[in-house]
Amino acid sequence: MPATRLVDLDRILQARDLLDGVVRVTPMEHAREFHDSFGGPVHLKCENLQRTGSFKVRGAYTRIHGLSAEERARGVVAASAGNHAQGVALAASLVGTQATVFMSRKAPLPKVAATRGYGADVHLVGTAFEEAFAGAAEFAERTGAVFIHPFDHEDIIAGQGTVGLEILEQVPDVGTVLVSTGGGGLVSGVASAIKASRPEVRLVGVQADAAAAFPPSLAAGAPVGLDSTHTLADGIAVARPGELTFEHVTSLVDDVVTVGEEALSRAVLNCLERRKLVVEPAGAAPVAALLEHGGAFEPPVVAVLSGGNVDPLLLMQIIQHGMTAAARYLSVRLWVPDRPGSLAGVVTRMSELGANIVDIEHSRISGRLGIGEVEVALKLETRGPQHCDDVIAELQRAGYTVASADH
Repeated sequence: MPATRLVDLDRILQARDLLDGVVRVTPMEHAREFHDSFGGPVHLKCENLQRTGSFKVRGAYTRIHGLSAEERARGVVAASAGNHAQGVALAASLVGTQATVFMSRKAPLPKVAATRGYGADVHLVGTAFEEAFAGAAEFAERTGAVFIHPFDHEDIIAGQGTVGLEILEQVPDVGTVLVSTGGGGLVSGVASAIKASRPEVRLVGVQADAAAAFPPSLAAGAPVGLDSTHTLADGIAVARPGELTFEHVTSLVDDVVTVGEEALSRAVLNCLERRKLVVEPAGAAPVAALLEHGGAFEPPVVAVLSGGNVDPLLLMQIIQHGMTAAARYLSVRLWVPDRPGSLAGVVTRMSELGANIVDIEHSRISGRLGIGEVEVALKLETRGPQHCDDVIAELQRAGYTVASADH
């Protein structure tokens, strides 16, 4: 691929003019709790607060607006895990063309409902993004609808690059930018915008461990496909980078790091608790990188929260998973005297220690128990690892036998 195909700054500036009044300039939040770990400021670029709940509308509108009248008359078609679907649906309605979107049957229901709400005709096919992609490609071939690629097109990259322009305006002295990376459209655009005027800024793509197609692709020197992409972060679960985005990442992105599922859960929880922001796992991947990779990034750091569209049921599971990963739950088994008031004494002690009882089990049937003893199993909500240790130590000092503890 010739280097001239890389999206340049002029094209991104044109996209910004086009998007004026269509998208919002999203806020930049200062994440003070990370300051000490990184020795400088850490900021969160809140694209989760963008129209349709993600950055995707920037690229979708830029691409669809550039279609000819004849192309618009044929309609557009897209494949998406959800965020690109909403961006395409809204952009098509604003431009005045019909959108058809293919989504996985596993796509979060709120994303499906929102896409239909913007006027798109939605088809649910298969259980993976690749199946939706194939369905959209076949539909385009059969009907003549224009296929709107989720990441591998110059207009898409230019539109996403407007996020980079806003970062430079909001944090002029930025040292490192962390960007959620699936197919690579966002990180390609942000890198193109920032490197054009600030080549010393470090650009880092962040992928989920279970859907990290860029590291093996970069090692091979060409896009490489994954066999599976099972991750909470459905928005970046892309099995193969695009040809164009691969060229951008190879040329402009300094590093690609990966994060685990526990870090993704903790990142979503961190955004909820500390920032009061609803962020989907894919959108929180840069925060997961902050949590998992410590002070590895040169401040000032900007982490792009790329999306906030998450199913409430999944969010409940993520919160529980995140609290477990952050040692906010403690499971403990005690042996206590089998006499009236013993259980009440344990409950009272938990209250005094500030541990919230989530579940409790009282049993006299165990070969490990001595005569006159019962086993009490507690599941507790705590304030973190140190609080867990304090609870266990205080129970032992109070004379209880702690048979087992896990946090």
